[in-house]
Amino acid sequence: MYLPRYRIKTEEIARAWKRDPKNAVQSLGIREKTAPGPHEDSFTMAFEAGRQAIDTAKIQSSEISALFVGSESHPYAVKPTSGMLAAALAIHPFSHCADLEFACKAGTAGMQIVDSFVRSGQIHYGLAIGTDTAQAKPGDPLEYTAAAGAAAVILGRDKAKGALCRIDETLSFTTDTPDFWRANGQPFPSHAGRFTGEPGYFAHVRETLKGILTMKKCMPADIDHLVLHMPNAKFPQKIAKEFGFTPKQLQQGFIVPTIGNTYSACALIGLTHVLQKAKKNEIILLVSYGSGAGSDAFLMTMLRDGIPLSPPQSPQYLSYSEYRQQIPTSL
Repeated sequence: MYLPRYRIKTEEIARAWKRDPKNAVQSLGIREKTAPGPHEDSFTMAFEAGRQAIDTAKIQSSEISALFVGSESHPYAVKPTSGMLAAALAIHPFSHCADLEFACKAGTAGMQIVDSFVRSGQIHYGLAIGTDTAQAKPGDPLEYTAAAGAAAVILGRDKAKGALCRIDETLSFTTDTPDFWRANGQPFPSHAGRFTGEPGYFAHVRETLKGILTMKKCMPADIDHLVLHMPNAKFPQKIAKEFGFTPKQLQQGFIVPTIGNTYSACALIGLTHVLQKAKKNEIILLVSYGSGAGSDAFLMTMLRDGIPLSPPQSPQYLSYSEYRQQIPTSL
């Protein structure tokens, strides 16, 4: 995974708009969020996460022959991020590459595609990346949560190379629910306020959770680690409680209070945190969410104890004026 070193505290944003800082923190459950550096974009962050994934997997980048990149903030409207990454990471030129966009679940959609390529026998290794420098209109409630980061996952057939976990099942649930959107040519997204809760996030995550638990005949108590998409801290806690999951099951992947919502990278960054701490034979349930709207679920089993990654860079905190000058204002 990759997280920018820059951060801004929720209280700093609230003070800039003359709002109650403590109330802003309490209402969202987010204390601070990441912000991209002056020369960082979704490509540079994806490169850093992808390089770390290849180094951690201890394989040659030329062994990878599929690369799918999910993002809401691709640097170019017409020029594939996946093609640039394939070159920068020295992926084999004879590769399946494409950019994906499905709001915040484009990264997990990439995982599903790579998983299918692997299971079909068409490739030996594939790389799925979720990356975003999330946009928010100044003063909009999204400004408190929209963050930046990337996560990359390598999937393959050969567990002798030291795979961390196995995907046992994946399932998706999709509807046409316009809870969040950004029209062509518009610099910032729009959203339907509380409509983003029900029938957006809660309805889709709820149905996907029900579906995969029923399909695999699992109970919440059978799950060791639950990772949910985290648009804020309140939504995932509410749905976890509704299903009877405990705070301990949510703990390792619950990263939103200190980094914000990294959109397409959010669920995958939560997963990378779990993969560092989980033990052999533990069960992981990952459920992403993308506005528009849909959810992807993965049930996974750890094949060995997790591997700690290098710690992220020491944070550097920004004032609100520095933050506004630094973040991207359009695509």
